[in-house]
Amino acid sequence: MTSENNPIIIGALEDLKAKDIVQLDVRELSQIMDTLIIATGTSSRHVKSLANSVVVETKQQGHPPLGVEGMDGGEWVLVDFGDTVVHVMQQQTRDFYELEKLWSMEPGTRSET
Repeated sequence: MTSENNPIIIGALEDLKAKDIVQLDVRELSQIMDTLIIATGTSSRHVKSLANSVVVETKQQGHPPLGVEGMDGGEWVLVDFGDTVVHVMQQQTRDFYELEKLWSMEPGTRSET
């Protein structure tokens, strides 16, 4: 699946009322992926539904994911499309891991440890 198909992913998330959808261009930071999409669900059921919607919508367009992780727990689900990786998380998990900060292009926002 190419990054041009990211609107399908964003649309699937918006259709089920995902919160705080962020799309990050990480090409300068990663050789593995081009785009990181992060969204928040309000409960484990909502997180699973959002991730499932992404999988179903992209499969219908002929672009199934390479892999899906975390669907059992529903706290954090990762959907891997190769050049695009989708993270759907509950708010508490998103606040803890701060992926936007981790993958920021601005060095001042990344913590160096």
